[in-house]
Amino acid sequence: MEPLILIVDDENSIRKFLRVSIETQGYKCIDADNGSNAIMLTISQNPDILILDLGLPDIDGVDVIKKIRTMSQIPIIIISARGHDREKVEALDAGADDYLTKPFSVTELLARIRVILRHKSINEIQSETENELFKIKDLIIDTDKRRIWIENDEIRLTPNEYKVLVLLAKNHGKVLTHKLITENIWGSTGIDDTQSLRVCMGNLRRKLGEDPAQPKYIITEIGVGYRLIDE
Repeated sequence: MEPLILIVDDENSIRKFLRVSIETQGYKCIDADNGSNAIMLTISQNPDILILDLGLPDIDGVDVIKKIRTMSQIPIIIISARGHDREKVEALDAGADDYLTKPFSVTELLARIRVILRHKSINEIQSETENELFKIKDLIIDTDKRRIWIENDEIRLTPNEYKVLVLLAKNHGKVLTHKLITENIWGSTGIDDTQSLRVCMGNLRRKLGEDPAQPKYIITEIGVGYRLIDE
């Protein structure tokens, strides 16, 4: 079955252009021109990827992300004219997985889509063949159920936060470089994802209740990368 991609943008010409460009690659598309319809279609159609503009007429795109994240872990790619780091960080903090600033290359967008779908396929295969349980201090990671707990409290992570944590857990005690982590999470697209990784790691640490001055689980190796403690 062809992957289903939801395109959300209030400009009809952009929606049509993206739909034609994406469908020529063998994907199915549906679209919406506002945030309310985006939320409704995400629930009713369960698309594989959401491509979302932040400047919507009814609901700000960041609020759409927050609403969707309460009910779905669908990968979200932001396409927006908001190019300042503050806006990018806000969207990534809210739960977006990727961010492209308008004007952007369709070739780059398609590369991002392929990376997400490739990782989604790998994760589905791994979830069928692996049943690993990691326990580090109070942190428990169940890769079979894709659930995280600290003591008795379940922690809700975005797909990328989950992937980073599992990657660190599978290599606990080892230092993973920024390049290795970004290539595993975002793929080898030739784009510098250091900012995305920094935001993702900051959110992950906050959800784990980490004190940056005295980290309990994730250690920063300055200028190199990160490692999960080896208890």
